[in-house]
Amino acid sequence: MSYKKMKEYVEKEFGFSVGERYDMPDSELRFPGGAHARMEISGIENCENLRQMVDEAEKRDVTVHRVISLVKGATLLDDAELKEFATIGAENNLEILVNPCASRGWDNGRQYITEEGYVSGMRLRGHDAIKNYIHEIYRCIDIGIRGFLITDEGMLRVVNSLRDEGLIPEKTTFKVSVFAGHGTAAGGQLLQKYGADSFNPLGDMTLPMLSSIRQGGVDIPLDIYMSLVESMGGFQRFHNSAEIARVAAPVYYKIEPGPNEKDMYNTWADSRNPEFGNRLARDRVKLAQIIEEWLDRSEYDIVMNDHKDDLCVPVV
Repeated sequence: MSYKKMKEYVEKEFGFSVGERYDMPDSELRFPGGAHARMEISGIENCENLRQMVDEAEKRDVTVHRVISLVKGATLLDDAELKEFATIGAENNLEILVNPCASRGWDNGRQYITEEGYVSGMRLRGHDAIKNYIHEIYRCIDIGIRGFLITDEGMLRVVNSLRDEGLIPEKTTFKVSVFAGHGTAAGGQLLQKYGADSFNPLGDMTLPMLSSIRQGGVDIPLDIYMSLVESMGGFQRFHNSAEIARVAAPVYYKIEPGPNEKDMYNTWADSRNPEFGNRLARDRVKLAQIIEEWLDRSEYDIVMNDHKDDLCVPVV
């Protein structure tokens, strides 16, 4: 037994490098329609936020492909509001992904919110949580939503099986959240095996790290943070837009600036300042335009187009 033999075995058996891919080769993978990259706006929490985002995208002539929304849980929208949300998405040809239920940051458990309890993760807690989760997914699908943000690998396996059995529509998409905490091809392969259609790796991944995932047998799109909330690091990496797409395509450029998750995803924040969420929605579209402009300046021929035929747009 030796480290060298262990390393050789892992690389042969699993198809990823032991150590980063500092050579960073071009990714040969693309979205349907031939694009390296697409645009993802995150943190759209109500119908008015979504309208503001759509209006700003039209003004700036920016193509938004999908929206990550209702991070605190679709439960907080009543049926009429959720139907309106889905309708806005359908009318504007947007893929809408929602978090079905409140994650552990907002359920009635207390471990997660303690100073050190957050390290236990955002996965579901208890089997009543599974019941509520499945029931909420049913409600969302019945109303017309066809995309879900998944924070728990176990539930990814469950909902993918429901999709395979036809109990969830075949054209439904599952995105694994950054809250699941994956940052290697080992994790990416696992999520891919269990049915993820894309996944959000850790926010602070370097280019060699992203290349290692893409060259390590992970074929599904990567959702890459381009702008992150202040409480989680607050960085922006717009200058790297083209390089990210070159080494990791296909990628969703994920845009989520803001102060912190607590203020952004608590419904009372809008009552304190009615324009808080609306302003953030418009600012996120501006950042999408900045990404497009940096792609235009790039030495690389990075393709981002308006092909949307494969997206899981709401059905209303």
